[in-house]
Amino acid sequence: MSVAEASPGWSREEAAAAGMVLAWHAAQAPSRPAILSEHGNRTYAELNANANRLVRALRRAGLKQGDAVALMCSNRPEFAETIAACARGGFRMTPINWHLKGSEVGYIVDNCEARAFVADARFRDSAIEAAAMSPALIAKLAVGGPVDGFSSYDDALAAEEGSDLADPVLGSQMMYTSGTTGHPKGVYRKQAAPVTPLLAKLTETAAFREGDLALVTGPLYHAAPLALNLSFPLNAGVGCVLMDKWDAEETLRLVAEHRITHTHVVPTMLHRMLQLPEETKAKYDTSSLRWILHGAAPCPVHVKEGAIDWFGPVVFEYYAATEGGGIFIDSHEFPSKKGSVGKPLPGVVVEIHDEDGKQLGANGVGTVYFKAPEQGRFEYYKAPEKTEGAYRGDFYTMGDMGYIDEDGFLFLTGRSAEVIISGGVNIYPAEIDQEVLKHPAVADAAAVGVPNEEWGEEVKLVVELNEGYRPDDAMAKELLAFAAENLPGYQRPRSVDFVAELPRMPSGKVLRRTIRDAYWQGDRKI
Repeated sequence: MSVAEASPGWSREEAAAAGMVLAWHAAQAPSRPAILSEHGNRTYAELNANANRLVRALRRAGLKQGDAVALMCSNRPEFAETIAACARGGFRMTPINWHLKGSEVGYIVDNCEARAFVADARFRDSAIEAAAMSPALIAKLAVGGPVDGFSSYDDALAAEEGSDLADPVLGSQMMYTSGTTGHPKGVYRKQAAPVTPLLAKLTETAAFREGDLALVTGPLYHAAPLALNLSFPLNAGVGCVLMDKWDAEETLRLVAEHRITHTHVVPTMLHRMLQLPEETKAKYDTSSLRWILHGAAPCPVHVKEGAIDWFGPVVFEYYAATEGGGIFIDSHEFPSKKGSVGKPLPGVVVEIHDEDGKQLGANGVGTVYFKAPEQGRFEYYKAPEKTEGAYRGDFYTMGDMGYIDEDGFLFLTGRSAEVIISGGVNIYPAEIDQEVLKHPAVADAAAVGVPNEEWGEEVKLVVELNEGYRPDDAMAKELLAFAAENLPGYQRPRSVDFVAELPRMPSGKVLRRTIRDAYWQGDRKI
């Protein structure tokens, strides 16, 4: 019996357990907007029907329960349809970063053992190269136009009927971490984790209601936009407006046009929006926003304060990653704990360990470790040595460093691989970035350690300037003087270089190692 037919006697929870929660919403409100985008719109009924069609098309091609599906697609309705199809078809879905080179995409398609590959024609060259590296593929579907060697996604769906599946099977996802060295790692769980404390807290604070709309600001192949900005609202019956490419003013325009109530951003986005001219910000009514969630990278204190002053006490921060976690802070807690990413949620255990694995006390800086949940423990797919390196007994780390204060609030200081060691003193670059970003000329900044014969390393400031400022010696001297006024001596940059754009991951994390390596390898090209 289909969800639509059974919905009067089938609870939302039962539908979710079968991967059919979108079908439940489609039965309740078929004409409700589910996806709004530059590449087309979908009601809940249309999204649900296409997900059913895609499952049937993949099964017709030979996919079975547990088989993997790779997805490389821009922010368009077909992305959401593929996610929904895998969730109800019993498939393991892996979204892929379309910024990667074709060979890197091919590594992931092959490594995740994909049997089907859904690819956006926008990235056809990478798709063709990746498919050639993946002999296990039995189905290749092209979205948004032709791709050599791929069948048409639209034609495949047109050949199937859209009624609800009689035999839905809950699927899964395996995300790949956006590591800065080596191949990406698949985060695999043999057993799905129960409802996490973070999801429970997000549900409580989001407080979705009828008529709400969420704005998707980031690329959906990344874990945070996918989980928190698409799946989370969609599964709650809240439609999503998809941005094809992020832009500060366009964000405000879409909020005003659609009366957006919920969104997820990274700190760089908040910084860029705050730097817009006052007359630009005043053009757009953002009063509909009730929930602005941010995470993925440390947020400078002045940026967080500016966002709360502008949007009101609707700014929420979390600390988590593909591997897990669960730290949270709201706008009311922030003023007394400026710079903190929050306290562990109930059931989440966090410890700070030194290099020898000893737990540190309050305010001791070390590596941040989470206790693994009893259910849903992760492993890196086909990489036992990397899994072993991430765990210390029952605890695992994502490589971040920080400290927990006497009240239990966590503060991040950077990543272990980013610490600058000058004359034996540990310098945490995120603290330097935070101060330099206060200068009105600075659009983005990253402090890195560069070679120094006497001290081993010294602090170099790499800066992306706002329009209207010249990257010359005078500006460099001005920034060094500004830093000297706001930072203790050991943290002060000794030199400044200017770049057109700092390299960042789609998650918002600066690729500090990429910047640093340019100086240590001698080419100085970032």
